[in-house]
Amino acid sequence: MTSGFQQVADDRRKRRGGSGFIVRSALILSILAAVLIFFVVLTISSSNHLMSIEKTSVSNVPSNILPSYSTCSFESFDGQTNLSGWFFKCDNPITTVIVVHNAGSNRLPFGVNMVDLVENLLDNNYNVFLFDQRNSGESEGDVCNYGYLEWQDVIGAIAQVRSISVTTNVVLYGIGTGCTSTMLAYDKLPESGLTESELNDYPEDILKLGFDRSYVIGMIFDSPAKNSDDYITASVEQTEFLGSITKSFVPYAIRISAGESNSVNLVAEISRLQMPVCIIYGGHDTFIGADKITQIVEERNRLNSSLTVSRMIPGAGYLESFRMGKDEYIDTIMRFMQSYFI
Repeated sequence: MTSGFQQVADDRRKRRGGSGFIVRSALILSILAAVLIFFVVLTISSSNHLMSIEKTSVSNVPSNILPSYSTCSFESFDGQTNLSGWFFKCDNPITTVIVVHNAGSNRLPFGVNMVDLVENLLDNNYNVFLFDQRNSGESEGDVCNYGYLEWQDVIGAIAQVRSISVTTNVVLYGIGTGCTSTMLAYDKLPESGLTESELNDYPEDILKLGFDRSYVIGMIFDSPAKNSDDYITASVEQTEFLGSITKSFVPYAIRISAGESNSVNLVAEISRLQMPVCIIYGGHDTFIGADKITQIVEERNRLNSSLTVSRMIPGAGYLESFRMGKDEYIDTIMRFMQSYFI
């Protein structure tokens, strides 16, 4: 009898022990689920916050210092977003420079002082096209996607220039996240000389544009990152709650919202471009990292030194190169343009 009672007691203890394990496991899983939900919500919240930056108004430039221009209204490649810009033309232009501004900026990325750069380009026979990407300046749109949607605006700008300029090519000039917009736009275009079979791999609306990558004959980059996600990662880390943790997830969320599954390896893309490339950046850039941009310059020089011009502006931070070293900045761009496009 004693043995029987002992067996029953042992069975009860085992059941209680098993029940306790289940309770503890359920509690741990509940905590993990709550933590996961918290970070998912935080990631979505940070993504929405970064994408909802307010438009910055275009600076009022006195009419007596602004070169003659034409106001342009045109559609982004998506066919749903109306964009606004200015077209500056000169007599007998060599090519047209299209400026692609940073997130949170507009067609005058350097404010009124942008006029100095525009005038230098015009005086040396280069047309200039300044425009507001979506959710910037006077253009439509209510979200900023740090280049992952804005590439469509760059395509629209190229198409617009092609229709109003006598030049037969363009030079793309990306600033900050404009580097992502520029590089993605270029990547979306078909290479020149493809067979009909190879062209079938491209969307019909891209093929209807009537131009390919050969229409872009050069690129200028101000503060290019190693990876397109880096611009978002740096913003998250510096401005968002628990950004040091969510910085790994927010870029993905923003990309997915724009329909882009992959980021752009800018260091690889820029380094391998078989065209003239100019890179300008600040020597004290702690946002993207001056050391990382130096690596891009070094890799570019290793692969295409004869097609590369670069300038590091000492003491300048992220996107401060023009403000802190305007003469050097303009001199670098003009030296680049006159070295390859004459």
